[in-house]
Amino acid sequence: MIEALPFGPGALVVVAVYVLSLLGIGFYAYKQRQKDNMQDFFLAGRSLGFTILFLTLYATQYSGNTLLGFSGATYRNGLSFLVCVHFMTAIVVCYLLFAPQLYRLSRQNQFLTPGDFIFHRYQNQFLRILVTLIMVYALANFTLAQMRTLGTAFAGISQGRIPMWAGVIGLALVMLIYESLGGMRSVAWTDAIQGGMLLAGFTILIGVAFSQFGSLPEAIEKLAGNPDTLHKIKPPDGDGARNWMSFVLLVGLGAAIYPQAIQRVYAARNVGTLKRSLAVMAFMPLVTALVSVMIGLLMAAHLPDLEKEFLGSGTIPSETVLTQMCLEIMQQSVFGYWLVVILFSSLLAAVMSTADSALLSISSMITHDIYGQTFRPDADQAHLTRIGKSVTWILMIPLVWAALVYEGNLIQLLKIKFELLIQCVPAIYLGVHCKSLNARTVITGMIVGLAVTLGMIAMGWSRVSGIHSGIIGLAFNLAICFFSIFKAVLPGKQSK
Repeated sequence: MIEALPFGPGALVVVAVYVLSLLGIGFYAYKQRQKDNMQDFFLAGRSLGFTILFLTLYATQYSGNTLLGFSGATYRNGLSFLVCVHFMTAIVVCYLLFAPQLYRLSRQNQFLTPGDFIFHRYQNQFLRILVTLIMVYALANFTLAQMRTLGTAFAGISQGRIPMWAGVIGLALVMLIYESLGGMRSVAWTDAIQGGMLLAGFTILIGVAFSQFGSLPEAIEKLAGNPDTLHKIKPPDGDGARNWMSFVLLVGLGAAIYPQAIQRVYAARNVGTLKRSLAVMAFMPLVTALVSVMIGLLMAAHLPDLEKEFLGSGTIPSETVLTQMCLEIMQQSVFGYWLVVILFSSLLAAVMSTADSALLSISSMITHDIYGQTFRPDADQAHLTRIGKSVTWILMIPLVWAALVYEGNLIQLLKIKFELLIQCVPAIYLGVHCKSLNARTVITGMIVGLAVTLGMIAMGWSRVSGIHSGIIGLAFNLAICFFSIFKAVLPGKQSK
């Protein structure tokens, strides 16, 4: 089996100093707070400018899954996982379908969570809670994936010097402390640093990888010459092409309505800032997701028998692809050694920036939409803010435990949450633009969509002819909504 990354004491000190410096940012953000209310804590007073907004969107969208999960999926599946570049681009396209109008509504009505828009638009508390519960589940699943990645990265860094559980708990505590101190300000400012580190790490890594492992044409030639890897460069068949399109829709539509993404829309300083940030985000798949694909291909050609080396170890081989690449880079030169130290610091940064955003959103939704609106509508803002901080700490306990015992792969976690999250698509995408859509129709469509999706998953039909069960559920969901819209519009046309 391939050995662990040889991180020396100096490297561990650098990583530790970086992680602990985040506490300083949290304390500074605490000092910069304007008011002791939920708008200030969860939305940073709606004051995020272009640079911070862009980097926090980037750091949130591109997580530990991008480095470990995408490179691992490419190692397993080959060029067919180039779809990740398309679905990451589709997210930005989907933002533009609703985000500018949603931003204007949020300013006019002081929205704090996605549930605020749902209640404002449909005047239905049941629908608000239903959407909130689906989003909380999706984000809990998402955070679990990040904590799982955190454990994988820490294991590579510590080489067993520190138990993995201790490292994950320690890093989780750092996140909880700086998030509790400064809320969205802490998260956005740390995201800005972490996003910059991640972008720099990706750029340098691929340059070094090409110099050490050869070019992409060379990698493809090796894969073509090996009967065991030839399937990794073949074009998809009919089912594969349908799966490609299904994946683009699943992730594009779903990730754009992540609660933490919607709250960043709310937190933008103005609509111009929001549009400029999204315009730059459209290019990020080319320097992030595409890099992960290239890493996976290079390593598939370089180490085609990785599964055999890990046989019986309980480890998912493909998710060690990045670690194996970094091991060889570290052994070549002092520059390579410190490059990997910076890269793994950026990997920790990516995981923490994504996890802290998800935790903050979960906390805001449970506190505001469920506790505040249902059980304590008379509670003042200071009380609700304190409850929000407590919820974050309580939630971290089961999430850390689940991350330490989970043995599945990261891409599977990603798909599960989107299957359910996209059932909220009609409520938001259509709700922003279509005034004739009513709460009863949206609830019916959502319940039918969820029933179809969960029923198919329960019967083992996660995909049918390459189409994800969540997309099929969404088709039923949308059909119900569009039927209601056309039914409401047609009588008006007939009268004319």
